[in-house]
Amino acid sequence: MTETNQGLYQKHRPTSFKQVLGQPEAVNTLRKHLQAKTVPHALLFTGPSGCGKTTLARILRRALDCDDADFCEMNAADHRGIDIVRDIRSRVGLSPLAGAVRVWLIDEVAQLTSAAQDSFLKLLEDPPGHVYFILATTDPQKLKATIITRCEEIKIKALSAKALGQLVEQTFQAEQANQAIGFSEDVVDKIVDIADGSARKALVLLSQIIGEDDEDKQLKMLGQADSKRQAIELCRLMIKPGGGWGAAAKILKELGDDPEQVRYTILGYMRSVLLGCGKMAPRAAEVMEIFRDNFYDSRHAGLALACWEALK
Repeated sequence: MTETNQGLYQKHRPTSFKQVLGQPEAVNTLRKHLQAKTVPHALLFTGPSGCGKTTLARILRRALDCDDADFCEMNAADHRGIDIVRDIRSRVGLSPLAGAVRVWLIDEVAQLTSAAQDSFLKLLEDPPGHVYFILATTDPQKLKATIITRCEEIKIKALSAKALGQLVEQTFQAEQANQAIGFSEDVVDKIVDIADGSARKALVLLSQIIGEDDEDKQLKMLGQADSKRQAIELCRLMIKPGGGWGAAAKILKELGDDPEQVRYTILGYMRSVLLGCGKMAPRAAEVMEIFRDNFYDSRHAGLALACWEALK
């Protein structure tokens, strides 16, 4: 592997609208606003994770002539309370230090508390002329309607198979420009299938096989990644009891990995939830108890039974 997962994704992050793949509607909307000088002072980027919300927001802020010194990027998943809004309010009246405008990018904005969202309304409704707010979220349904109506929504969609394939091939060629390493259509198709519309996930998968020149090994490595993804999906279903058996059964039918590896993944996931000390910690402990014993003898049948017990 020549790059870490995050490094590969960051290294090939688009820096201009021209480089953005799979989001023609969003790009066209932003370009028209820039050309007409009608960019709204409150924008809301919505859509699946890893498909370009933050990337487009960063490209837009540069197009608005916002200098690094006047750009503030926050993650509401880390700072959820009303203090984040108070901090913005204390600085919003200040003139830009270097560029033409000041821009606040608030990622995962739906994680803000109800009080914080209420406090944010006035800022969104009547920001100073030199200030732009760019909000981004995968869960717009968790935002108050009053927040949404004060913004122009830019919808980001999951990338098509064609766009993902183009991204994977372009990135691979850039990474392997000086190496004679093969890369088959089957490998591209496998990455596209697992990535499920996410550019970030596709590049994470690509980073796992770069440097390996044997196609069978590449496909095997991707198959292991797919199994881990499926195990994580099982975890997400089990952390909330009382449903989801149909979805879990579908995953279990397709799962080809060693049941013990799946168990380790589930235990690792639940351990993280447990040590996070959140409201789902007791539930994580219950699932860990169900998956305490190994599946050496019972194999896939034992795994299926444990999932059934966790979901009933």
